[in-house]
Amino acid sequence: MSNKATHPPDTPLYPIREVSRLTGVNSVTLRAWERRYGLIRPQRTPKGHRLYAQDDISRIERILQWLNRGVPVSQVADLLDQPETVEAPVPDAGDWSSQRQQLLAVIEAVDLPKLEALYHQSLALYPLSVAINELWQPVILTLEAKWAAQPDDLVRRTFEAFLRSQVGIRLHYANQATRGPLILLSAMPDDPGPLWVLMSALMASEQGYRVQLFDHSLALEDLAQAVSRLHSSMVLLSSGQRECDNYIRVALPKAAEALGVPIGVCGEVARLRENDLRDGPVHMLGDDLPQAIARLRPLLRESGIL
Repeated sequence: MSNKATHPPDTPLYPIREVSRLTGVNSVTLRAWERRYGLIRPQRTPKGHRLYAQDDISRIERILQWLNRGVPVSQVADLLDQPETVEAPVPDAGDWSSQRQQLLAVIEAVDLPKLEALYHQSLALYPLSVAINELWQPVILTLEAKWAAQPDDLVRRTFEAFLRSQVGIRLHYANQATRGPLILLSAMPDDPGPLWVLMSALMASEQGYRVQLFDHSLALEDLAQAVSRLHSSMVLLSSGQRECDNYIRVALPKAAEALGVPIGVCGEVARLRENDLRDGPVHMLGDDLPQAIARLRPLLRESGIL
């Protein structure tokens, strides 16, 4: 199959930046899909700039549909031209389970060069929501279950430090490049590390929010001052733990009532404490991080912030 796309001369063509805006797939991922897997074949200008037609955009949307069904990117090419009713293939050696096992092994071996390669590869080959849902969030859940039974501070702290640096770099440049609402994002008191809040920050930044990250819990009594001084549009709290009863049932709703902006909760705590906070002033956003961040925009609109 030729890698060069041909379209009628009068076909509207879009640059990669516009295609990224329309589809939600970043430019790095679009280039990786083209170069590594031949999934899309844009035209090129004489200077080598990519130009995409509407059928290229439709193809990208079909790729996303397969990825969101759990199909690894390596298997998508064979499915793109199949009928819409075709079922997702049975996972093989290249499926998400294999990728999770590889990532777990690298983290537990404290192999930082390999971990960095896998981190950047996952963010290049997949939309962030897919990478978090299918790879990073399941791996973090597995690790936290292991650490609860048999603590391993070296592995935990090394992994946390790695993600803190990688996500911090990404937030620094993303915050400078966007004028979106500022989200004040904090861990909750009983979470022993910043893994959940870092993943939440990564997802919020990808969705165009500026993020002020606190990877250790910010005291509830300090939230109002932090919102005022940082000009934050919302407070988002994240945790992989159940958190204590008094904090969830008394202190947090009280703080939310006094706060002038919405306060939301995401991560495992949102699943574990859904019934405790369901009808109060705290917005329960769920444990699925991409979905939780997607719920921010309508919430900010309802609050009159957007």
